[in-house]
Amino acid sequence: MGVGILGVGKSVPANVMTNFDLEKLMDTSDEWIRTRTGIEERRIAPDEIDTSHMATEAAEEAVRNAGISPEQIGLILVATVTPDQRFPAVATMVQDRIGATNAAAMDISAACAGFMYGIVTGQQFIEAGMYDYVLVIGVEKLSKFLDWNDRNTAVLFGDGGGAVVLGKVSEGRGILSSELGADGSGGKHLEHDGTHIQMNGREVFKFAVRQMGESAVKVTEKAGLTTDDVDYLIPHQANTRIMDASRQRLGLPEDKVSKTIHKYGNTSAGSIPLSLYDDLQDGKVKDDDVIVLVGFGGGLTWGALCIKWGK
Repeated sequence: MGVGILGVGKSVPANVMTNFDLEKLMDTSDEWIRTRTGIEERRIAPDEIDTSHMATEAAEEAVRNAGISPEQIGLILVATVTPDQRFPAVATMVQDRIGATNAAAMDISAACAGFMYGIVTGQQFIEAGMYDYVLVIGVEKLSKFLDWNDRNTAVLFGDGGGAVVLGKVSEGRGILSSELGADGSGGKHLEHDGTHIQMNGREVFKFAVRQMGESAVKVTEKAGLTTDDVDYLIPHQANTRIMDASRQRLGLPEDKVSKTIHKYGNTSAGSIPLSLYDDLQDGKVKDDDVIVLVGFGGGLTWGALCIKWGK
């Protein structure tokens, strides 16, 4: 049997901040943001809602959808770079709140590629026979680290995330291949300076366009497939131009690529699970579809998966 996704969950704040709202805060425009990024709006969490609250909400839904009890979870992994505080980990807070009394718990810090790192890590524990079920959450409250006077970064990011339950699935389904990587020499191009997020947009763009496309092709080949076998692509939602570059490397039409950036912005580790959830709800991902998930982020890090969907 393989390891795959048994249930999904989602959490986004109710508060919507549009590009027109940002026009009132800084020297920018809806047209400037949309044409350069594809973003139209994003969700911003209020002060009383932190990363752990969204992680818990997404986790509860994922566990329900998987049809298991919280007590059956062996490990909780939370991918985030915006924890409530330095410690305890967000994962331990989720463990307590959902009643996963038998679960170990830890956070993973790999920025926008964090969810991919979490999935691959969880897969290893299940394949090793240590745990039957692993809960993986990708979630961020990036708004608390934004400089609202910096139009180059503040317009890009939003809050929210998603969760999945990993477990054994029928033969031929589940995770077919994966790739994780890092280039620490580029970390200076996307970092948290102790107060705010700082980014060298030009350098990050060049890295992302190259790495996202290469990783998407590599995991497809590792799975023994060709790009013609890929039914759907879920890229990290950072910028429509970067996403288009990945799509073109796989030779996919636009309707075979996930697009949620227009309504959530860049939610870092929350990006891919949010997209997966919405695509499933919309019927864009179906049983036995071959889907590629690919992301990149601060570190610089990257990760990709090829999955045959279904239980």
